[in-house]
Amino acid sequence: MGIPQPAFYIFKCEQSAPPGMPKPSCVTPETQDLFQYTAQKLMKEGIMMTAPIVRTSCLNRCSAGPVMLVEPGHTMYVGLNKEKIDRIIEEHIIGGKVVQEYVIDSEMWDDPISPADAKKQMGM
Repeated sequence: MGIPQPAFYIFKCEQSAPPGMPKPSCVTPETQDLFQYTAQKLMKEGIMMTAPIVRTSCLNRCSAGPVMLVEPGHTMYVGLNKEKIDRIIEEHIIGGKVVQEYVIDSEMWDDPISPADAKKQMGM
């Protein structure tokens, strides 16, 4: 028997902009502990092996940050804080139900685009 595959992957944006940059950032002094908090919560729940958290660079939704993407399902959670992370882990990761009120607005997160269509949009 092999090692089981994770049921979920949690991709947490860990991008921080230098001070003075006009663009908001997912990691600020106020939010810099959210990755560690999420990892510790997953460990305490005993589910890190089935829902590992992965540090990512920019997920291109800076104005909605801090953000994380849960796969499968392509679910982008925004405006994260510790209370929201607790609910996402309890209700989505453990309970299997997306926490809709924390999901990114469809105006900022439309349907996926294929690589071929992206190339066409870029005139390639």
